[in-house]
Amino acid sequence: MTKRIFLAGASGAIGRRLAPLLVAKGWQVVGSTRSQSKVFQLKAMGVEPVVVDVFDAPALNRLLSEIRPEVVIHQLTDLPFALEASQMTAALVRNARLRDEGTRNLVAAAVAAGAKRLIAQSISFIYADDTKPHPETDPLLPVTHLIYGETVQGVLSLERQVVEAPLIGIVLRYGLLYGPGTGFESPIARGSVHVDAAAKAAELAVTQGANGIYNVAEPGGTSGSDKAIRAFGWDASWRLGK
Repeated sequence: MTKRIFLAGASGAIGRRLAPLLVAKGWQVVGSTRSQSKVFQLKAMGVEPVVVDVFDAPALNRLLSEIRPEVVIHQLTDLPFALEASQMTAALVRNARLRDEGTRNLVAAAVAAGAKRLIAQSISFIYADDTKPHPETDPLLPVTHLIYGETVQGVLSLERQVVEAPLIGIVLRYGLLYGPGTGFESPIARGSVHVDAAAKAAELAVTQGANGIYNVAEPGGTSGSDKAIRAFGWDASWRLGK
């Protein structure tokens, strides 16, 4: 029997690179989008598309109870293309809610459906200012931070929910994304990560790695990815088609 993965956010920047990797490995991928207009795009990637809003907990529960996925992958974000500055203030508020309430609904649905593993997207560029490169155990910025306080609260909520869930919960703290679909052709800061390498980390985490948090960023930046390299054999230089 073909094993199933539920990929939340399949039409996003990482989701579009990740889905073909999972399909190529023989997984039956059910991918979610909030937009009916993206259904054809998902079908073209070999994904079984579903239109669902993660904030609709009853609908999400019904869906996952029908799918019965072995693995659930959380790649949901609500940020503007290329991190358009004029839209970021409102987007950070929406994204924090998604990490908190959306994650809560997704974790509950995954557990109720009997999923064995949950992989979730987080970020590696909100560590507090101290020794670098940061290991995963270093503190994040304070929740009172003038600009990123709400983001930190959302990240802490997401990460706590995932690692404390009664399954194998893996959090991938990605660096700033660049590459196809991100709006950035090259790294925009130290500690960035190419979207292909980010997707590869999630694909590897489907079958490898213990419960916990892993930095996923290129070397030379603010966070160290030694833990992901040891656990997954992850390579920051990995690209699709190479």
